[in-house]
Amino acid sequence: MKNISKLSTESYKGVRDFYPEDLFIQNYIFDTWRKTVEKFGYVEYSASVLEPAELYKAKTGEEIVNEQTYTFTDRGERQVTLRPEMTPTVARLVAQKQHELTFPLRWYSIPNLFRYEKPQRGRLREHWQLNVDFFGIDSINADIEIITVAERIMKSFGAKDGDFVIKINDRRIMSSLYEKFHLDNEASYKVSKIIDKKNKITAESFGSALAEIIGEKAKEFVTLLESSEKLFDYFGEENKHVKELVSLIEELQKSGIANVEFDPTLMRGFDYYTGTVFEVFDNHPDNNRSVFGGGRYDDLLDIFGAEKVPTIGFGAGDVTMRDFLETHGLLPEYRQNINLYICSTKPEYIDESQKLANTLRENGLNVAVDLSGKKLGDQMKIANKQGIPYVICVGEDEIKSGLYGVKNMDSGEEEKVKIEEIADIVKK
Repeated sequence: MKNISKLSTESYKGVRDFYPEDLFIQNYIFDTWRKTVEKFGYVEYSASVLEPAELYKAKTGEEIVNEQTYTFTDRGERQVTLRPEMTPTVARLVAQKQHELTFPLRWYSIPNLFRYEKPQRGRLREHWQLNVDFFGIDSINADIEIITVAERIMKSFGAKDGDFVIKINDRRIMSSLYEKFHLDNEASYKVSKIIDKKNKITAESFGSALAEIIGEKAKEFVTLLESSEKLFDYFGEENKHVKELVSLIEELQKSGIANVEFDPTLMRGFDYYTGTVFEVFDNHPDNNRSVFGGGRYDDLLDIFGAEKVPTIGFGAGDVTMRDFLETHGLLPEYRQNINLYICSTKPEYIDESQKLANTLRENGLNVAVDLSGKKLGDQMKIANKQGIPYVICVGEDEIKSGLYGVKNMDSGEEEKVKIEEIADIVKK
């Protein structure tokens, strides 16, 4: 007989297994996201994880398509990609039924996404992401709403103003700056990519990289990037895009969002942003990074030949969200979803235990019945280890009297009650 090598129990690199405690936290994050965005009138949609590869080649960015996607050829010789992001998909959905939909649209989804990149803190090869999109409004009011939703999400998790900051920029201001420095489209694209990596490289490397493209004016360019006041003075107060950005920040502050600031180095990596871009940053020194972000992408439907629909939205990943909650001590304590555990004093009473469980399930309780046939003490230990809050033991006395002892596993107290009273005690 040939030796059969044992399979590894390790998961694929860059993905996660969700044991009950882990899934409890993920569901908490998802539930908080859903409750928060639905308060603002957003409705949920979904789509397949598989998309034609050309959808991303058209607009997402060459780096992501060539280096970071899971792309393969299916049996019909079609190029297929596991979606790395949701924005192109939702644009496709809107373009497909553009004349049937009623605008403005407030949509959200929580898809799982895939990117082939080096796993590290905050970045995995598979994650889930809240996507929130507001279609059909081109005024500053839509920008205010979507950033307010982002801020409210953080507050819904228990975050305080000092825990995070919302950084804002405008791609149009940066485009104007590139024009002032006489950069063509290719040079502007390269400069944008360098700025996007500013916080990941040294100041010397940043300046050198810009100098290779901009030349002797690179120092002046860096000076403008590092001072919002100098940048605003450089353009003048009458610059349309500067005025809009200042107005956006002022309106957000008037609404009570104090932790918002202009950051001209904020670019966001995707090529499709056309105006406002923003990111929520963690202020904690142990996790000083972007938590999530988004922006305005008014031209995304162009690739489908559809009419222009002004749109602003954001994506919030579950990995960075969990890191933020863990860093700030905001993770919820794990709670077992089983309300009651029913033990049997002898194996012959298991049928009666099952009947009792079915009655209690109809009364809204989550009930597990011990089927092990172990000693009563061992059954109680199982319930205790699993964190189940209440236990009932079924034996001859209980069956004859119709009275059951409901034991609180935390306090050790026990109440003898009729079947119809059990649900009220457990639900307290």
